[in-house]
Amino acid sequence: MLEIIRHMVADGPKTVGPFHHAVSAGDFHFITGQMPTSPDDPTKVVAGGIEEQTRRVMDNLALVLKGIGSGFDRVVFARVYLVNFQDFAKMNSVYETYFAEGGLPSRTCIGVTGLAVGALVEVDLIAAK
Repeated sequence: MLEIIRHMVADGPKTVGPFHHAVSAGDFHFITGQMPTSPDDPTKVVAGGIEEQTRRVMDNLALVLKGIGSGFDRVVFARVYLVNFQDFAKMNSVYETYFAEGGLPSRTCIGVTGLAVGALVEVDLIAAK
């Protein structure tokens, strides 16, 4: 039987809904989409535009990855949600700095009409164990 482990990371961001930070199953970790909110207050989006929000999302993902003993070097797939596709290039300029050169995962970028807490961007990940 496939072992499933649900993770709530002690130092991870407070969640905006009823879910775990990550779930490990088989050879993979599935990391819940993170919002551009302070780790201590999931109701307030960080000040600034898409670059600041993308940086906060990636920093929140880093907290979760670290809390489950992983890192961006283990990420095999990312899903990015953008409210405004005009932000695509600016989001990418921040996003790619979190991965080593040549270490980008496969990815899908999806345009959406809205995100929780009024965010401009959300990212979820799949990482190899």
